[in-house]
Amino acid sequence: MCDRILFLYMKILGIETSCDETALAIVEADGGLSHPHFKVISEAINSQTKIHEKYGGVYPMMAKREHSKNLVPLLKDLLKGFQLEKPRDLKIENEEEIKKILERETELLQQFLEVIPTIPKPDIDVIAVTVGPGLEPALWVGVNFARALGLVWDLLVLPINHMEGHILSVLLDQSQPVTFPALALLISGGHTELVLMRDWQQYEILGRTRDDAVGEAFDKVARMLELPYPGGPEISKLAEKARTSERSNHQITKLPRPMLNSPDYDFSFSGLKTAVLYRIREMSQAEKLLPFWKEELAQEFEDAVTEVLIYKTKKAIEEFNIKTLIVGGGVIANSHLRQEFQKLIKEGGETKLLTPQPSLSTDNAVMIAMAGYFKSLNDHKPVLDFRATGNLSLQQDSL
Repeated sequence: MCDRILFLYMKILGIETSCDETALAIVEADGGLSHPHFKVISEAINSQTKIHEKYGGVYPMMAKREHSKNLVPLLKDLLKGFQLEKPRDLKIENEEEIKKILERETELLQQFLEVIPTIPKPDIDVIAVTVGPGLEPALWVGVNFARALGLVWDLLVLPINHMEGHILSVLLDQSQPVTFPALALLISGGHTELVLMRDWQQYEILGRTRDDAVGEAFDKVARMLELPYPGGPEISKLAEKARTSERSNHQITKLPRPMLNSPDYDFSFSGLKTAVLYRIREMSQAEKLLPFWKEELAQEFEDAVTEVLIYKTKKAIEEFNIKTLIVGGGVIANSHLRQEFQKLIKEGGETKLLTPQPSLSTDNAVMIAMAGYFKSLNDHKPVLDFRATGNLSLQQDSL
């Protein structure tokens, strides 16, 4: 019993490489499942946005190479000023095994063998690493780095579902407990899912996108409008200009609200994206000379997306008597969408809304460390043999 109580306090190293962010974090956690509390001790992140922006999207193998190059330098930055053990013998006892683990990451292996022996082991209890979903080549870099570190530092490595990280990201600096049943809407560049939670780590996917994820649709529409990458924030800027303008007569054709009245909780944004494309093709040169046409089209697109997300979420809240609504993922950084969800909850009255801090809405290692804490507290045996899985689902028993 005493061991169990002591185990409620942990320091976790989180590692995230699911897409184009190389991220590490050390998080202090306590309180158990009933009153979880988290404190970020140290965080380091490297964004690849500038590298991929000229292509209008993320190239998996390029992302993989950048992760391999950045992980060891980021670890050094992460541990600056962190409490470290006394210097030890500068030798890796399991060098051959490390070489086998990192055999496909030549640059990472070289840096690992040169630098890691010079770093004293930090005061951490476990390593948590994203294993999916995401870009599989990128995921493998983080997984193998975590395995190698776990071997050298003699620490357990926990496989973490990236989407679970987005759910738990709302708990940082959150004083109010989550009341169940809870509903999580996960909206990002790769995912759009409505997830029912009757307790922690009990997930039932009510609906998901049948084609494009909402963040993906934002980026594709932004490219149609010749806006910079990433496109989501650019669409939002234009949409906000249209909303705050003094023009009263909007001339953009109303876009469809796909699957708004379908009997299920699934989403579809491919048709909406195509409708934008057709509208642009139909516009006359005179219309395209007007300075505000992009702004109004951006607003109509954002309104269409928001209306669908709000409607489906409200429907699920009412059907399952939801007490807590969690909205996570990069798209919740959209200010208009946040405002509309706040309005929805005020109208409902009994449901509380939890969203992450802006810095935790995009991919980060803090949320992976937080998910590692929850995984360490469950009663299942540790998963020792795991792999990176690009299309990993929250409902898969392997985690």
